[in-house]
Amino acid sequence: MRLRSVCRFSRVVITAFIICCVWGVNGDYCEENLCQNGGTCVTGVGEEPFVCICAEGFTGDTCTSKEHGPCSPNPCENDGECEVIAYARRGDVFNGYVCKCQPGFEGVNCQINVNDCDSQPCKNAGICRDLDEDYMCHCPSPYVGKQCQLRMEEGRIVESQISASSVHFGILGLQRWGPELARLNNQGFVNAWSSDPSDKNPWLEVDLQKKMRLTGIITQGASRMGTAEFIKSFKVAFGFDGKTYTMYKTPGQRKDKVFIGNTDNDGTKTNLFDPSIVAQYIRIIPIVCRKACTLRLELVGCELNVLSNAVGCSESLGMKSRFISDNQLSASSAFRTWGIDTFTWLPHYARLDKQGKTNAWSPASNNRTEWLQVDLEKIRRITGIITQGAKDFGVVQFVSAFKIAYSDDGQLWNVVKDATNKTDKIFQGNIDNNTHKRNVFEPPFFARFVRFLPWEWHERITLRMELLGCDV
Repeated sequence: MRLRSVCRFSRVVITAFIICCVWGVNGDYCEENLCQNGGTCVTGVGEEPFVCICAEGFTGDTCTSKEHGPCSPNPCENDGECEVIAYARRGDVFNGYVCKCQPGFEGVNCQINVNDCDSQPCKNAGICRDLDEDYMCHCPSPYVGKQCQLRMEEGRIVESQISASSVHFGILGLQRWGPELARLNNQGFVNAWSSDPSDKNPWLEVDLQKKMRLTGIITQGASRMGTAEFIKSFKVAFGFDGKTYTMYKTPGQRKDKVFIGNTDNDGTKTNLFDPSIVAQYIRIIPIVCRKACTLRLELVGCELNVLSNAVGCSESLGMKSRFISDNQLSASSAFRTWGIDTFTWLPHYARLDKQGKTNAWSPASNNRTEWLQVDLEKIRRITGIITQGAKDFGVVQFVSAFKIAYSDDGQLWNVVKDATNKTDKIFQGNIDNNTHKRNVFEPPFFARFVRFLPWEWHERITLRMELLGCDV
């Protein structure tokens, strides 16, 4: 975080470095370190015989003087911004400053990480986990949303969108077990779809009314007159026009995939689609039924509308909030400004909106073999990425184009492909050092490991980022 109060000489030194970076002047270490108190001596910078890069809290030609002022060194923690309000001193402690804290922190010196779970934001028995500047709710089925506030089966698909090959009419035709009743956890005496007993090829179909991506299905049976009825196994077909359908198959297999269904009338069974299905029409085709082909279900999809909100698979996966820890980030190399350890652009600095003198990842060399890797520790569904550049002593640096690779084991890698020509997809990156650039992966992919591969850049490869997605 750039301080508002910096001594005059420090500004001169920083200005000199900006000029040097812009002009591309290379500095070398002094044969003899003339700088005191941990300072680093560099030659070949401007007209001076040498320049000292002083450690935090020191200044002067040879770093022999302590910096003075309430904000030197910065007393604010967690990237808090120090603002001088007076130069009054009480004993040996400055008190003429105010710390402007980043979201999620409070206290005189921004030393307190606010527990965002104290307000109990998670609904419906969701479990809250406090993060830096944020929180995450782990939702019990069938609840979804940021605060577990929405039920998957809350009627966003209207009755007219659900159809079936046939309908069972029970008790002299007074009971209609229609397709519109096939909603997960539907209650009542007649609470599910059931096909006509004479229907030899039953099916239930949902028209999503537009192309959507489905990642799974949750099925459930029902009880009729005290008898459990459910679908033991089924197939899935999908299409775009309601006329032509494709049977879902396991990748690399010729036979249609047979999904394992339920074992009782009330328990739920979740089956995931890997890879996911992109379609407008989804059809469930019972194969083996107990007593009758009776079904309640929920479709799981990242782009399905829940009530009036688009609850999608586009949550921040934790770069900015630090849900992704430092040891989950690695890189091919890391650049050191002027070869100084203090100014090393480490992989765990590659967090969106990170502040500080070194606040991004930058590799040791500018070439396309460099990479930044995120280990998500389990398979996640990745739907997008937000990228950002940074500055190094005033020089604007960013990645203007990049590729993305992914892996389940960190050994075998796939590069995201262009959907039209099947070549490696080159994503458009940033145009400056600070603006967010969002790219969506169409289609998304499932992976534990994700690698950012720089392709084009301005000045030097420099990256801050956030991954978007959701749990599988």
